[in-house]
Amino acid sequence: MTIDIAQLESGIVKGDRRALSRAITLVESTRADHRAAAAQLIEALTRANGAPREALRIGLSGTPGVGKSTFIEGFGGMLTAQGLRVAVLAVDPSSSRSGGSILGDKTRMDLLSRDPNAFIRPSPSQTHLGGVGRRSREAVALCEAAGFDVVLIETVGVGQSETVVAEMSDLFVLLLAPAGGDELQGVKRGIMEIADIILINKADGDLKAAASRTCADYSGALRLLRKRPQDPKGFPKAMMVSALEDTGLEAAWTEMEALTGWRRENGHWAARRSAQARYWFQEEVRQALLAQLDTPPARTAMRELGEEVAQGLTTPAIAAADLLERIGAPRSAQ
Repeated sequence: MTIDIAQLESGIVKGDRRALSRAITLVESTRADHRAAAAQLIEALTRANGAPREALRIGLSGTPGVGKSTFIEGFGGMLTAQGLRVAVLAVDPSSSRSGGSILGDKTRMDLLSRDPNAFIRPSPSQTHLGGVGRRSREAVALCEAAGFDVVLIETVGVGQSETVVAEMSDLFVLLLAPAGGDELQGVKRGIMEIADIILINKADGDLKAAASRTCADYSGALRLLRKRPQDPKGFPKAMMVSALEDTGLEAAWTEMEALTGWRRENGHWAARRSAQARYWFQEEVRQALLAQLDTPPARTAMRELGEEVAQGLTTPAIAAADLLERIGAPRSAQ
């Protein structure tokens, strides 16, 4: 099937949802011809109409059951009510056995999915590090080109591997639930160090008092972390919200806007975007090198050498060097 890049580009710039959906499907494809077409499309959108549009990219992560979907629906609805256009890129876990995903985010965000100013796109994580699909950054660029003001990137789970989302977002928000046991041990230090705002969700009903204690615990923990140059006084900070009762959402948005404005005025926004672009260039090189291992000759060599290693006929290091030599990849220094 021939892909009309010019038609896709025109549809995206006009805000056509179908064109945007088709384009995201294209950038998520692993076929070589689709990858080439996707690169061409991204390049065309980047060069079109002068400087590319910059939406506010918000990475959102949290433990399973913390209420990420409920929060996004309430938060996104609040933003669209203010006249903003909101895109949600929700990454669903993929099975390590079948590779399949449930992709049920549209079902969990029923109201927001019907909002004309919102766009929700569930995507499989495809077992990539941090639960962020390798092409999520390109999907973000497509949403920006389509004229969305805010792009929410919902990631899978919590852990140090989740820090990859920081390389495609302007703000990183960590969503936590109260009364989760030993809260300060419940989240890795690495993810706390990249969080800009920690939101304690479910601060309502019987959990409100526990949410207040959890918020105080995290506020104290954040003060012990090393000061980051990209933060004004008072950041990062912990706040309480209730997605169920829609309380605290406007206050959280106000803080996000304040932090974004300060970073723009002090040059941190542009510097961060530049550093992210460099990171993703390096990541593309790494992925291209790894792709060389997914060719039929490489897979055959992997099986043969793997069997030799299993039988003790050679060592893993020698076998790896042999494999790299066979596929023509550069060998690491010994």
